[in-house]
Amino acid sequence: MTAPIPSGNVALLIDADNASADHFDPVLTVLAELGTVNIRRAYGNWSKPALKGWASQAVTQAIETQQQFDLTKGKNATDMKMTIDAMDLMASGRVTGFGLMSSDSDFTPLVTRIRQEGIPVYGFGSANTPQAFRSACTRFIDVGALTSAREAPVEPEEPDANPDGKTDGAEVAPDLVNLLVDAYNAVKRDDQGFARLSEVGQLAGNRSSFDTRNYGFKRLSDLVRSIKNFKVESRDGQTWIKRVH
Repeated sequence: MTAPIPSGNVALLIDADNASADHFDPVLTVLAELGTVNIRRAYGNWSKPALKGWASQAVTQAIETQQQFDLTKGKNATDMKMTIDAMDLMASGRVTGFGLMSSDSDFTPLVTRIRQEGIPVYGFGSANTPQAFRSACTRFIDVGALTSAREAPVEPEEPDANPDGKTDGAEVAPDLVNLLVDAYNAVKRDDQGFARLSEVGQLAGNRSSFDTRNYGFKRLSDLVRSIKNFKVESRDGQTWIKRVH
C-alpha cells in the first residue's frame, strides 16, 4: 500500500549567511517526510552581495526574509533572531516539525530544547558541521551529499526496454527534472530500482510551485511519460517509475 501523506506543519529556518540557496529544493523534498513546509524564513543581512542567491529564491519560493544588521563586528545577530523565532513557533503549538539550514554548532542547545518537546528537528549543513549539532538533530543531512545524489549518473536502459511504449521524451526545464529526481531518490525503491509514482508525487508536491498543469498535463503520470529521464511501468493499477538518465 502507498504510504499516507504526512500532515504535519513544518517550519524551515535558514541561516542564509551560513547556507547555500542551491540546496533549497532538495531540502524541501526531505522535509516532506514530516509534512508541508508552510513556514519558510531566511535570516541575514540582505545588503550583502553574498545573499543574492537567497534573495532570488525568496521571490519564487515564498520565503519570508528576516533582516539582521551587523550591529557589532564579529557578532552574529542572525543566530539570536533564529533562536527566538524557533522558540516562539514551538510555544505556539502549531508547528509539528522543524528544519534548520545551518552548519553552526551554536544552534545545538536550540535543537536539544525543541526535541525535549517531542518535536523532530532535521538539520541541513555542510560536511564539516560539528558533531554536536549533527548528534542533536533527529536527522542530519549533508547538503553536499544530497545534491550529489541528484546529479549521480545512472546506467541507461536499452532503447527497447519500455513495455509502455513511451516516446523518446521531451526536453523539459532542468529544475523540473531535478525536482522529480530529488523525490525519486528520497523514496523507497524495489530491487529493480522502481518507485511508486504516487510517493514521488507526494514529495515533489512539497514545493508549492509544482503542479502538473503548469507543464500542460492533467496527470503526473502523463508528465513523467513525456520525460526521457524516467522509465514508466504499470503494475496492478499503480504507476511505477525508474530513473534511467
